Amino acid sequence: MMRDLALGLRLAVGGGRMSGAALLRLAMTAFGIALAVAVLLPAAAVHHLVGAQAERKASIAQVTQPRAGVAPLLVYNWYASAGDDFVRVAAVAATGSNSPVPPGLSRLPAPGELAVSPELAAKLAAPGGSSLKAQLPGHVAGRISREGVAGAGDLSAYYGVPAAQIEAEADGRKVYAFGVPYTGLGVSALMLGVILPIAAVLLLPLLIFVTTASRMGAAQRERRLAALRLVGLDSRQVKRVAAAESLVGAVIGLAAGIGFFAVLRTFVADILPFGLRIFPEDLVPSWPLVVVIVLLVPGLAVGSALFGLRRTIVEPLGVVRQGKPVRRRMWWRWALTTIGALFLATTLAFDRGEGGTATGVALSAGSVFLLVGVAALLPWLVERLVERLNGGPPSWQLAIRRLQLDSGTASRVVSGLVVVLAGTILIQGVITSLGSGTDRQATPDGLAAVPVRVDTTAAHEAEVGKLVSAVPGVTGVHPARNLAFRSGEERDYLMVGDCVALRARANIGACSDGDVFSLVSDRGGAAPAGKLQLQGYSRGGEVNGPEWTVPAGVKVVQATDAAGDSLLVTPGALGGLALPDSSVAVYVSGTGDVQALTDDVARAVNPLAWNASAGKSDYLDDFRARDRQMVESFRSVLITASLFVLAVAAMSLLMLSIEQISERRRPLAALSAAGVPIGVLARGALWQTGIPVVVGVVLAVAAGLGLTAPILRLADRPMIIDLPVLLALAGATVAAVLLVTGLTMPLLRQVTRLDTLRSE
Repeated sequence: MMRDLALGLRLAVGGGRMSGAALLRLAMTAFGIALAVAVLLPAAAVHHLVGAQAERKASIAQVTQPRAGVAPLLVYNWYASAGDDFVRVAAVAATGSNSPVPPGLSRLPAPGELAVSPELAAKLAAPGGSSLKAQLPGHVAGRISREGVAGAGDLSAYYGVPAAQIEAEADGRKVYAFGVPYTGLGVSALMLGVILPIAAVLLLPLLIFVTTASRMGAAQRERRLAALRLVGLDSRQVKRVAAAESLVGAVIGLAAGIGFFAVLRTFVADILPFGLRIFPEDLVPSWPLVVVIVLLVPGLAVGSALFGLRRTIVEPLGVVRQGKPVRRRMWWRWALTTIGALFLATTLAFDRGEGGTATGVALSAGSVFLLVGVAALLPWLVERLVERLNGGPPSWQLAIRRLQLDSGTASRVVSGLVVVLAGTILIQGVITSLGSGTDRQATPDGLAAVPVRVDTTAAHEAEVGKLVSAVPGVTGVHPARNLAFRSGEERDYLMVGDCVALRARANIGACSDGDVFSLVSDRGGAAPAGKLQLQGYSRGGEVNGPEWTVPAGVKVVQATDAAGDSLLVTPGALGGLALPDSSVAVYVSGTGDVQALTDDVARAVNPLAWNASAGKSDYLDDFRARDRQMVESFRSVLITASLFVLAVAAMSLLMLSIEQISERRRPLAALSAAGVPIGVLARGALWQTGIPVVVGVVLAVAAGLGLTAPILRLADRPMIIDLPVLLALAGATVAAVLLVTGLTMPLLRQVTRLDTLRSE
């Protein structure tokens, strides 16, 4: 056995003299396997990555149950604005020498000091970090180590304050320890039923690429095996030689794939989309999955090579193919597609906008069955299509006849492309349709007059007004109280402020002190009337205020999505009522650059820490911009992934075309000698590759749109098709087919030379 394996290894590298064909075969096999391994290893590391983050999150959880002999750590948590994101800040103060210290810190920050997470430190040091620093109290005196944050992208900080400052807050807490037991990652059967099939479908093109690469040079291999039979090897020994020959490229590809992953792991944090950040140390594949990959991928390559010999008899005097091409069965292909369609049809039993576990299971199962069924249908459809095609120019006839003899190999290569393109169209359609309503929020015109807003409380309203008024460039300060009210059993919200502050919430038109405005949405609704019970918020709970009777002459105003209040009230309409404690929004007008003014106001109120937070009045604009950026990023990632899969499919088609030209070099040379132009042969190769691809793209578009429709129906959204993306994918597919044909032209010219025929 060892002799047979050693002989196979020698044959794989040309028996001591590496020929061009052997080198190409070995390189393509190794590259295909390396690419698959480089993708599978990060996938195998996802569980450890998520588990490490969850474990650190459990280790920094705050334990508030009293523990004997432990002086508690006083903690007050709040969020500081950071543009379109927030920084989680925890004010801390020790009450004794043994007060617990949060993980990731060697000591508690002293009053006025900040300890920041690695990502927050990077943002503070980046250009534009001064605006973020203006939102944070104190000064940076230390960093939180990796053990103190759940993820690399966490924006968090610990802020040292005197204990009395937290004791005065009702929302402060006493922490006796950090860390709760880590129970592991809980993945439900439903999640596994959705994730595993989708992962398998996404990896299908790579696996097809591996099998295609491992079977490259099959004709030459079979002739070598026939020569081995001639010198005395039996059929079992021949199979062992073939397995060892395929194993060389598999082992080289496996080593290269591991090397690619090791290099990728060092800078993976800088290439992730959507601003995601991870610690490279967390990207570690679990050993059981590594063993599976190390055994599975080479095993797939060897098994594919041996499977290719199933209909081949390797005899001492030559190689014989058994029988004619077998007609493909259709029942199981249509069965998969029908099961998927039935699952999706069950969603029609639910009303628009209605969803739940049952609909999620139906959509997931239906999507997976339909995608796999469509991929299985492709070889059968191509076979039936070419059976009915005849006539046409010589190049067309050459391609059709070749596909009639063997259409399955090219169709299987394209099947992976069909699945991923259909999934891309599905996700693209859902994202585009769901994101179509993100820009419907209207911005009130009055925000331009008061571009800065400070959120505070009634207890600090006067202090905030004093601090802000002293900021250079500030021309006006307009506080507004945010209250709730009850009218019978219904509860809603109102805002009390001057006309300048009210115009920052809605386009109220003409306004004077004493006016009351009722905001009515486009769906209608009655304006509140009669007596209302005013309510505020103080020390962690609701407090009742006085009753207020809504005056006559309430002005009805069309509400914008930016306004969440039902009533806008000027102080004169309250008749001097004493309002309960509540949150306060202080709108600030001023001159100069808006960002500079915002930073100056934020620095002015910094001493109040969590009791005052400054930001742009149109804070929703930052979130809308982030949503638009996320949608665009998601679209870019989808297109990139689709192009990657298309490139893999194109490489598989290229290897297939090279293999077919090499196997058919004798008839191609004979055709050329008989006077068939090289252009006819090239166009024949183009049609032979293009027909399965065109059929596959049509199936992918139909399946993608068919999957998108029920999902958007349940989401109660109209279907919006992103035609530029569809056209880009179709154009990239056509370009891939043309590129494959162009790359095979040198080989085609070489095999059609007359001296090639003489050598045969």
